[in-house]
Amino acid sequence: MRAYYFDNVPGDQRLPHDSGKSVLLEKLSALGVHYWSIPVSPSGEPDEEAVDRIARERDYKNRDVIDVSRQGLGAAYESKIKMFFEEHMHEDEEIRYILAGSGFFDVREHPTDNWIRIAMHPGDMIVLPAGIYHRFTLDEADRIRAMRLFKDEPKWTPYNRGHETDANPIRGEYLRAIGVGA
Repeated sequence: MRAYYFDNVPGDQRLPHDSGKSVLLEKLSALGVHYWSIPVSPSGEPDEEAVDRIARERDYKNRDVIDVSRQGLGAAYESKIKMFFEEHMHEDEEIRYILAGSGFFDVREHPTDNWIRIAMHPGDMIVLPAGIYHRFTLDEADRIRAMRLFKDEPKWTPYNRGHETDANPIRGEYLRAIGVGA
């Protein structure tokens, strides 16, 4: 995992868009983002023991695996990639453990509202807190295979950024948790 400020230069969202300004893990942690490095086997198999330990600690009860690629998503590929890159939040944590491929999660820094880009590769596990504005895109390799973990039944309803979402109680809880207020 490598984090840095997004350069905001127009162009393909799958490019690195690296401003050259790195972001430390402590900054991500202050935003409520959690990170683990959990090795993946050469064949792309997860370290089930490590994942199970984290799942117990954080009360994750369900999981699945998604292949975000042209092959994996078929006819829905273009619409899904567009949807994933819309700035949004969820009312639940978003947990991803990268098994193969690579991609980017972008999260909003507060109070600046700058984008922080997080480059993810096999073995990276990230938890985005409920209420954080974020987006996702593949990189130029155009494929990622990830395990998704859930506290309860799988939910990933996106709430696109706007006045109504800014007023969402989960968004307010998130802002209070990071010390920004609501």
